[in-house]
Amino acid sequence: MPGYNQTAVLEFILLGFPDLHAFWLFVFLLLLIVYVLTMLGNFLIIGLVSATSHLQSPMYIFLTHLSLCDILISTNVGPNTLKVVVSGKCSISAQSCDLQLYFFGASALIECMLLAVMSYDRYLAICDPMHYTSIMNQSLPHCLAMICWVVDFLLSMITEILILRLDFCGPNIIDHFFCDLAPLLQLSCSDIKSVEFHVSITVIAIVITQLLFVIGTYICIFSSILQISSTNDRQKVFSTCSSHLTVVSIYYGTLITLYLAPSRRYSVNLNKIFSLLNTIVTPLCNPIIYSLRNKDIKSAIRKNMFAKNLLETVSSIVGWFGLHGIKFKIKN
Repeated sequence: MPGYNQTAVLEFILLGFPDLHAFWLFVFLLLLIVYVLTMLGNFLIIGLVSATSHLQSPMYIFLTHLSLCDILISTNVGPNTLKVVVSGKCSISAQSCDLQLYFFGASALIECMLLAVMSYDRYLAICDPMHYTSIMNQSLPHCLAMICWVVDFLLSMITEILILRLDFCGPNIIDHFFCDLAPLLQLSCSDIKSVEFHVSITVIAIVITQLLFVIGTYICIFSSILQISSTNDRQKVFSTCSSHLTVVSIYYGTLITLYLAPSRRYSVNLNKIFSLLNTIVTPLCNPIIYSLRNKDIKSAIRKNMFAKNLLETVSSIVGWFGLHGIKFKIKN
């Protein structure tokens, strides 16, 4: 680690949620249930799309990549967050902190670009249906998805290299539940302007540009919807777009708030709330609003015994945690 071998800081202390430690059991069970459901839901989507022939359209290909990204986000942050909740605070090595920050930043950017690509897919399907098949051929969806992964991993690597060049002289306490950028920069005794500048440029180039692109596509989509004469058809088209637009608004809004200006003057509690939305809520909501409410996905679940058994397992897990969580709370 070239950045840390010049300093005395070899590990950081994550404080987690000190104000909620009195309710640690409830918070732990809630986050554990969300984490398990997130993993099962996203793996269910990947398995169904891979095993079902009529789910090989571009929209579902993008959904599998979005699920992979959600799995990466949840796996990167979830287990360590559960550890922080149980112990009240926990230590994390400098190397692990860097890796966690790297994969979180990369997955956040990847999800932004995937959401923009999905809006482009919906734009073509609604506004230019005659050319949809010729444009969204068999290779283009895979190429667009791979571009999202490669470009954003490289951009996140640049940020990581700049962070490794910083000096951390102490203190080493991070008032967060994972190694996020803003609280980590607060601890540096070096000049962090280069990191802030790169992050701001990356956010403008990726997040804001993609957001403007999504807004532009939805202006065209809404214009096309208004031209549909049938009320039922108009409602069907709008319902599919409204779910995507809701997640786009939440996800892009929180990212812009968090990373457009990662300065020292930020609200710790607000930072944690937005981070929870990005790392906990959104990965759970995506499989529900994009797929589990979709007729094709429901049909695939009914025809797939493995999916049925998986859903029964999910229900059993939720029921078990609810019952035993209440019993454990009463005993204590």
